Amino acid sequence: MTEATHEEAHGGALGARLNWLRAAVLGANDGIVSTAGLVVGVAGATDDRGTLLTAGLAGLLAGSLSMAAGEYISVSTQRDSEKAALAVEKRELREQPEAELAELTGLLAERGLSRDVAREAAEQLTARDALRAHARVELGIDPDELTNPWHAAWASFVAFTVGALLPLLAIVLPPAGWRLGVTVASVLAALALTGWSSARLGAAAARPAVLRNVAGGALAMAVTYGAGALLGAVGV
Repeated sequence: MTEATHEEAHGGALGARLNWLRAAVLGANDGIVSTAGLVVGVAGATDDRGTLLTAGLAGLLAGSLSMAAGEYISVSTQRDSEKAALAVEKRELREQPEAELAELTGLLAERGLSRDVAREAAEQLTARDALRAHARVELGIDPDELTNPWHAAWASFVAFTVGALLPLLAIVLPPAGWRLGVTVASVLAALALTGWSSARLGAAAARPAVLRNVAGGALAMAVTYGAGALLGAVGV
């Protein structure tokens, strides 16, 4: 394998891992915000522990299952597209081998190799495994590591559930007078952490990400608490 394709393979693997980590952080963030908004809204109307627990569990299950189903459908579509692209590439390799070799040579040359070296590398890669070479260099796909919808679904389910457990436990475990304060404080701290983590994984500035995350969560809780308090006051 040439240095260019070696770096590309390692870069692709690292990128895939970072994407999974970002997805996990964002899934946990969604679980925190949506469940916190729900239980804080209910807390605005009642301080009954059983009601809060029921609402929180319902929100956790609905949200986690919705996230898992959505991720499964999305990744299944992506996997189908990858399979279709590989099928097209396989047919072109069979029907137009010289044109595909020239195309691979051009792609390698675009990555900084001289034309002669690119041609030699393309010939060696083609002789070893033409489909894998074209899939990686041309399509950015590893035929042995296609996206798995079940893995994505379970990852989203777990990430959302872990995030949702924080506000759920914070609202039902403390004494009645402490519930709202403990929930708001723990949720804002968790959102600061997920905002910082997502920024670090994306190589972005942490401060703006943390501020956006915390402000969004605080706004969501304020709005839902206000709505819950209003409905509770009118006896709905």
